[in-house]
Amino acid sequence: MPRGEKEPTEAKLHELGSEYLPKEIAQSLDNWWLKHKRGANRPNWDFLSTCTINGKKGLVMVEAKANCAELKLEGKKLSVPTQNSKENHEKISEAIEESRQALARIIPGVEISRDKNYQLSNRVAYAWKLASLGIPTVLVYLGFLGDDNIKDVGEPLLDESHWKRVFGDYMKGVLPEEFLEKSIECGKASMRMFIRSRKIIESSRLCPC
Repeated sequence: MPRGEKEPTEAKLHELGSEYLPKEIAQSLDNWWLKHKRGANRPNWDFLSTCTINGKKGLVMVEAKANCAELKLEGKKLSVPTQNSKENHEKISEAIEESRQALARIIPGVEISRDKNYQLSNRVAYAWKLASLGIPTVLVYLGFLGDDNIKDVGEPLLDESHWKRVFGDYMKGVLPEEFLEKSIECGKASMRMFIRSRKIIESSRLCPC
């Protein structure tokens, strides 16, 4: 997910059912992230798959990028300051901080936060929480290379070395280099984070409308 122009919706774990997460773990994850669930957003994923890690059912969660501008540095915005959204805003901050503290005890220098590099921070926090609940998790940042048709919205990713350099700059001050490619024990299970790339099969076509 998404599955092309006719099915553009990205995957959200709480919507996918027990094939991906046991009900009790899905509820624990949602309660950890949000105080008020109705109408609230959760991290979206470009690709989700079950997998087996050391004989245990786990998840592969992929965040895909095709240009430099897609790597957002800003923190989470509180666009509609209702009481519920304010309380969710604080709950998310607490969840990410819990993740940061746990991960920083294992790998010093982890500085994920609601208020900077939120897109990266929330995905790392989700991976940690899932692993702490017993779901081995693989988080992949996947760079699609050579999509020249999107030059007007941002510099395309040229090759693997360019993608790794861009992502290295993106995670500075948030994740240390040694965080990558490593099995991190998070209590009941482990998480890993990988940076990978792949050449595009077909160029993007921007809607002319």
